[in-house]
Amino acid sequence: MSEGSQSQGDVHGQSGQEKASLSTRANATSTSDLIADIPRARIPKHIAIIMDGNGRWAQARGMQRIEGHRRGVESVREVLEGCREFGIECLTLYCFSSENWRRPADELEFLMELLKAYLISERPKIIKQNVRLKVIGRRDPLPPDVLEEIDRTVEACSVCTGMTLCLAINYGGRAELVDVIRGIGQELLKGSLSLKDVDENEVEKHLYTSGLPDPDLLIRTSGEMRLSNYLLWQVSYSELYVTETLWPEFDRRALAEAIRNYSQRERRFGGVDTSNHANDPLS
Repeated sequence: MSEGSQSQGDVHGQSGQEKASLSTRANATSTSDLIADIPRARIPKHIAIIMDGNGRWAQARGMQRIEGHRRGVESVREVLEGCREFGIECLTLYCFSSENWRRPADELEFLMELLKAYLISERPKIIKQNVRLKVIGRRDPLPPDVLEEIDRTVEACSVCTGMTLCLAINYGGRAELVDVIRGIGQELLKGSLSLKDVDENEVEKHLYTSGLPDPDLLIRTSGEMRLSNYLLWQVSYSELYVTETLWPEFDRRALAEAIRNYSQRERRFGGVDTSNHANDPLS
């Protein structure tokens, strides 16, 4: 998941000078100071995160895996606060994948209760923060009490006009694309859509994330170098940032480092930077 020129051992691609600079900024009085010098145009509008490493964090400390999930909720709060502070417009979090149903029954029960408790406890706060909530993924087979709290929170936040928090719950990128195909197929059968009108824009209209911009930056914690079936269509041109930091230890400063790393990249979307290839016959 790293840039082609980066090795797995140096997933950030940071030079010694950059690391020293980050160390200096770590003493800043406010976390916003960590990215204060970055031009607004170089700060991502939409950040997606694969929150990985809860179980390993807990096991390394002799705790049960569920304690890692509990601690991970603190990182969700921390990162959401950081995104608001840094002016990020949208944050999408991979909370529960469609493959996670393979986990032990007691862990699944705890995760559902934790999700429900988060929605109930955080609802007043995110409304006060003017955060709009969107939830993506298949509703079946989520428990009815969890679905009830999801619907209540989404409805309560529908009047908010600030940044968007998008939670991917029972989400799978392949399942999303299957649902897109089904939706388009139904419109074709009804005659409300012509085959010649099926293009990328039409596909995007049927995505769970319809209405949201594609992520500019995809962060994965815990050092794993894979997408894990996450936003397969949407991250086609996202910048990838992998950190060895486990999710329960990922905080605003770690988020600022990811944003700074992103700001130093040149996004070409398949093109070239002609200013650096003036004499290149292939430019």
